[in-house]
Amino acid sequence: MTAAPDLVQPAWQRLDPHACQLGESPFWHPQEQSLYWVDISGKQLLRMQAGALQTWNMPSEPGCIAPARSGGLVIALRHGIFRALQWGGALTRIATLPYDTGTVRANDGKCDALGRFWVGTVDETKTQHAAALYTVDAREAGAAPHITQELGGALTGNGMGFSPDNTVAYWADTPQHRVYAWDFDLQSNTLRAHREFAQFEPKPAGWQFSDSNYGGRPDGAAVDVKGNYWVAMYEGARLCQFAPDGRMLAQYAAPSQCPTMPCFGGADLQTLYLTTVRHGRSDAELARYPDSGCVFAMRAPLPGLPVNLFAD
Repeated sequence: MTAAPDLVQPAWQRLDPHACQLGESPFWHPQEQSLYWVDISGKQLLRMQAGALQTWNMPSEPGCIAPARSGGLVIALRHGIFRALQWGGALTRIATLPYDTGTVRANDGKCDALGRFWVGTVDETKTQHAAALYTVDAREAGAAPHITQELGGALTGNGMGFSPDNTVAYWADTPQHRVYAWDFDLQSNTLRAHREFAQFEPKPAGWQFSDSNYGGRPDGAAVDVKGNYWVAMYEGARLCQFAPDGRMLAQYAAPSQCPTMPCFGGADLQTLYLTTVRHGRSDAELARYPDSGCVFAMRAPLPGLPVNLFAD
């Protein structure tokens, strides 16, 4: 087995002192030159625009968000998929995903290059393997969005991503410590040739955050212009970069024990932003990582892919 690369210590910068309970789903808005993200447990959307932080309360937990081509956002809340035509505007339900909202909620997701919204879910029972991956296709004018369950049988859907040429799709099941890959046909929305992309060591019994032998488990992800897959390692205090063939290229120390999702942004898409968690972490861990829950940024070695926009 090839040894993992040494842990790099990047120069992270905190974006703002505001700490989320569970930061997730960051994206860089190309028209606004603004960063968006969500606080799932805090039931908020957040936006950093022209150096000012704005928050927007939601009626239930927002799992993921994406910008829309026609303006505003598409938002996956626990109880449905909603459109907002502008920041702070009215929320209009456009679809309901077929799951029990008492034990399942929306989680990680993003749009593909044709504007379909891919939404993964979380099985909160942690036992029923009720998490799945859905697509919400709203491109047909005058028709209700078409909902398709693409994958199922998971515990926590995470790590959604697409290769630069849109021929590979990635998805992770966090508690299984595993990232999968598929050959992806963008036009027909078909996944085939399911395979294991990355497998990580399980969490040791009795693990404490000070035990550096545990590398964490895969959470949210982003893809760069060369097709490398960047994944936040929850409880591993690191961000891993993988080549398209599955080789680990680099490990970057994170400014929190629980990084959740990276995204590329800035005018040249070479700033890497990283969301993190604060809720439920121990006092000892927070003493070591006092800014847990904040968003951080570092200069990436190469640019990432721009965000895909929702089509409706």
